[in-house]
Amino acid sequence: MNRREAISSVAFLLGGTILGSQAFVLSGCSSSVKETNDLFSQSDIALMDEIAETIIPKTNTPGAKDAKTGAFIAVMIKDCYTPEDQRVFIDGLKKIDEEAKKDFSKTFIECSPEDRKKLLERIDAEQKEYQDKKEKEDPNHYFRMMKELTLLGYFTSEEGGNNNLTYVEVPGRYDACIPYKKGDPVYLNP
Repeated sequence: MNRREAISSVAFLLGGTILGSQAFVLSGCSSSVKETNDLFSQSDIALMDEIAETIIPKTNTPGAKDAKTGAFIAVMIKDCYTPEDQRVFIDGLKKIDEEAKKDFSKTFIECSPEDRKKLLERIDAEQKEYQDKKEKEDPNHYFRMMKELTLLGYFTSEEGGNNNLTYVEVPGRYDACIPYKKGDPVYLNP
């Protein structure tokens, strides 16, 4: 084997390992956004967007719907929650629509913002009572999951982070006491 053949063989082997490893790594990696349809339909995602928008409404800053929180919640429930918690969440989503129909003779999406707020405040009070009385092995209340995921999805989104948090990429010295006026964005340091 001459030098040229040796270099060619080594290059082939190295190229194969690099390309092979990339193919191996990427073969198991797929976005689950397409896969959420086996748990959630587009109408479910729209409903989650409206629930999230009721929790964090649009004001002079973007709301939860602008941050596409419904799609975020669908991915998180699908990828990160146990089948039992998924079932609790999906049943809770249906229950919110049923409660809206019972109280207002409309689906949650068709209700006015005031009616939505009234309904979610009632469910939130029910959730707090449930959480206080639940045993350790009992599942969380579905509305607690919705609120937590709404906050997580919103404040980790570009819209929520840029408009509601003050981000200092490279913080200087540590100041334990900084002046804060009501309405100022809070600081987010990684």
